[in-house]
Amino acid sequence: MDYENHYKLPKNRIILIMAGLMVGLLVAAFDYSIMGTAMPKVINSLQGMEYYTWPFTAYMLTSTIAIILFGKLSDIYGRKHVLILGIITFVITSVMCGFSTSMYQLILFRGLQGIGGGILVSLPFMVVGEIFSPRERAKYMGILGSVFGLADVLGPIIGGVVTDTFGWRWVFFINIPVGIAAVCIICYSLPNFKLPDVKKVIDYSGIITFTLTLSSLFLALTLAGDLNTYSSAEIAGLLVFSGIMFILFISAEKRATEPILPLHLFKNPIYNVSSLESFIAAALMFCGIIYVPLFAQGVLGISATNSGLLMIPMLFSLTLASVITGEIISRTGRYKKLVIAEFIITGIGVVLLSSMNVNTPYYLLLAYSTVLGIGSGMAYTIFNVAVQNAFPLREIGIVTASIRFFRNVGTIVFVSIFGYIMNFTLASSATATVSYTQALALSIQNIFLVAIVLAFVGLVVAFFLEEIPLGDENESDAS
Repeated sequence: MDYENHYKLPKNRIILIMAGLMVGLLVAAFDYSIMGTAMPKVINSLQGMEYYTWPFTAYMLTSTIAIILFGKLSDIYGRKHVLILGIITFVITSVMCGFSTSMYQLILFRGLQGIGGGILVSLPFMVVGEIFSPRERAKYMGILGSVFGLADVLGPIIGGVVTDTFGWRWVFFINIPVGIAAVCIICYSLPNFKLPDVKKVIDYSGIITFTLTLSSLFLALTLAGDLNTYSSAEIAGLLVFSGIMFILFISAEKRATEPILPLHLFKNPIYNVSSLESFIAAALMFCGIIYVPLFAQGVLGISATNSGLLMIPMLFSLTLASVITGEIISRTGRYKKLVIAEFIITGIGVVLLSSMNVNTPYYLLLAYSTVLGIGSGMAYTIFNVAVQNAFPLREIGIVTASIRFFRNVGTIVFVSIFGYIMNFTLASSATATVSYTQALALSIQNIFLVAIVLAFVGLVVAFFLEEIPLGDENESDAS
């Protein structure tokens, strides 16, 4: 494939393409933050408090699976067609979610919506990998990464306004005009890049075993959060089933002509380190996004609105760090020192957050979370750039998708672990002579102590990351 035909596009065409990618990505990125605001009203309308987390779980499960599956299908049928399919799927299922009349319907439709969401959070990064040279990628990936920070800042505000003004159903309906705009821009501006040497063979065995592996694993992790309702035997059975499906998945991938997750990727040390670091970075970021607002409201007594405002500096610093990191990599062609710096800054952030107690003033919480935001924002860009630079153009799709996949898995696994730590600490403190506020502060403190260990592991692993300087042409593909 002639790489130069991909990235030497007219400037006005590039602007249009980036606008389309960012609008499409924004639709999916907003979904995470807006839904959190709307869910209390959803529960009041549809009932079913016991299923509160299931719309999130269903969406996260299907989106995580879709990242890998449709990343591979885009190699065969082209990025443009799969990206448009993702937007249309997301918009149609958003309408279905908006018309839900029960929690069961909402959970089902959210699962279907996650398929479109998984496509939308991964395909734009693949397109950037194909359009731009390695150095240019870093800058544009930083811009794409900033979309998540923007969505995290504006999402809760928009979600609150829309829910209070028009009702929770409009949280889904507002995706319609934005999705239509994204489709129009992408249809007009984006060439349909696809790999001519990829055989049009779909790995059905890999798809089935991969889906069953993740479905049973995520279900087990979700049920483990409520051991009073679900027995250990049920959870253990799901984990064993997941393990069996994983073994069958590995066997299927070894035989597949076009595997959905080629096993030879794991022979590349840059890929292995980047996957592990993405897994850890996602866990560190979400421990801040989830537990900083909880500390603000539950321990410091700050209102929900003000705790949302308290998050703005963290999320703004996350957005800015993503853009600046991309610009630095683009100018220097280097990334390893930035990975080391990322885990040092993130580590400092969680160390500071672990020192909080019931007497911590709100301005220190704001400052500590902002430090964590800087470190977390750096991770959006670095690992995509590192793995794309380590593989030929033919494999950019699957390596980009799998890095996003490991971020999602890191989020799911550690959100469950952090939830268990909190519940265990609160239960243990119930017999002690401490108030609920003190127990909650202690439980959040324990979560950030675990995060310190994670940050240290990430820092140590960072020194093993091999660095291939980024050039102005796709050297890995030329070889």
